[in-house]
Parts: sequence; C-alpha cells; structure tokens
Amino acid sequence: MSVFRGQYYHTIDEKGRIVLPAKLRGVFKEKNDKRLVITSLDNYLLVLPYDEWNIIEEKAKQHSILKKEIRAFQRYFMSGAVDCTLDPQWRVLIPPSLRVRAKLEKDIVLAGMVKTIEIWDRTRFEEDLSASGQNTDNFIDNVADLLGI
Repeated sequence: MSVFRGQYYHTIDEKGRIVLPAKLRGVFKEKNDKRLVITSLDNYLLVLPYDEWNIIEEKAKQHSILKKEIRAFQRYFMSGAVDCTLDPQWRVLIPPSLRVRAKLEKDIVLAGMVKTIEIWDRTRFEEDLSASGQNTDNFIDNVADLLGI
C-alpha cells in the first residue's frame, strides 16, 4: 500500500488551486477515491483521504460533547474541515478561509506524512523544519520508543 512521502515545493494558482504532485497521488489511485478532507492544524493545513477522516470522526463521536476538551477539539479541528475532490488534472481548490488560516499565498510546501499531507506556507515550513532540526534530541528517542524501532 502506498503512503504519502516527501517534500514538494509548489505554488497555488490565482484561483486557489494546488496540483497534487505525481508521487502523492498513489494513495488516492489505490483507493480509487479522489475525495479528501482539508482542515487546519497549528500553522498549516492537514489533508486526509476521506476514509482516514472518517476514522477520526467515528472516534470523536464516541466521546461526550459535555467534556470541554472534546468541544474545543471539535470546534478547532473538525468544524473548519472541508470536503474536497481532486479534479481530473489532480488539482484541489483550497477554500479561502483555510488559505487565510494557514497564511497560504503563493509559495507552498506539500509534506507527505505517511497517512496525511501537510500544506504549509513555504517560509513557515522552513522555519518549523529548522526549529525541529535543532530539537531532535528532545523527540527522536521518544518517537523511537513509541514506534518500537
């Protein structure tokens, strides 16, 4: 099964569309499903294939909305989510509200994250990557333990 992998420097066209790079198309081709969900997280947009989004929704439905953290999560992460479809040219229209939230203007980076794709403003991505690179000692051992590698 294909996964999303790699960093792709791209641009958004004047209509707010992004062309999905060829190497990121495999997951959608295998699933024979061009539907996806885009939402914002931290300083970027998170793109999930439709079936991955459904897993999150099903898990969220199992928790009480009377819990403040659950409501906050749903308000922040889920209420801004938008269903999208890749067109025949493998383009997706990023809604204006999400472009504003992630400060996407022209130069962007698509980052393959195994099950998801992140869409970043290029400058913010490079700043975040640089900051992460300076803190690898703080997370590599913990992640290695979690993954059992």
